[in-house]
Amino acid sequence: MQSADNAEKFITTRKIDSFESLVKFTADKEQKYQQLETVHLSKGQKLSRLKELSKMYALFAPIQASYKESQSLKGLAKMRYDKEHKDSLSKYPELKERMQSLLQNGEKVTPKQWKAEIQSLQSEYDSIGREQTKTATELAYAEVISYNKKNLERELQNESRQHNRQQNKTKWREEEI
Repeated sequence: MQSADNAEKFITTRKIDSFESLVKFTADKEQKYQQLETVHLSKGQKLSRLKELSKMYALFAPIQASYKESQSLKGLAKMRYDKEHKDSLSKYPELKERMQSLLQNGEKVTPKQWKAEIQSLQSEYDSIGREQTKTATELAYAEVISYNKKNLERELQNESRQHNRQQNKTKWREEEI
């Protein structure tokens, strides 16, 4: 908030007509910010988990396909295939275990659903982030206005004390004379 015009615009657009209403506005915005932060964190964790699942599936799917192909073959064809795909087949047990560890409570492998959910969650997550930023900005404006009020009160008290001291000095000098 760089100018008095910005402060005035902020106050009038939010219909803040007293310092009490500014305090209420600040309390409401702090509560809203906390709620947004909780939802943002929750969505972020879910988004992160789904991205992790998708990434793991991208690694696991081709190796799983090689494993299934190997299982479907018999005899010399199987031996030749296994020899050609030795590296990917050796990674299968570890990747299968890692994939299973990411799935929760019997959850199925659904990469298309994950992708759709990631897109949906990402837009919600971004929207909440923008709302959080807006709320934080409003809180900053309110804090600056409150600080300016307190600072003005302090300056006025200092001026009043200084004026009183000056009067007392003048009075004291007059009494001496």
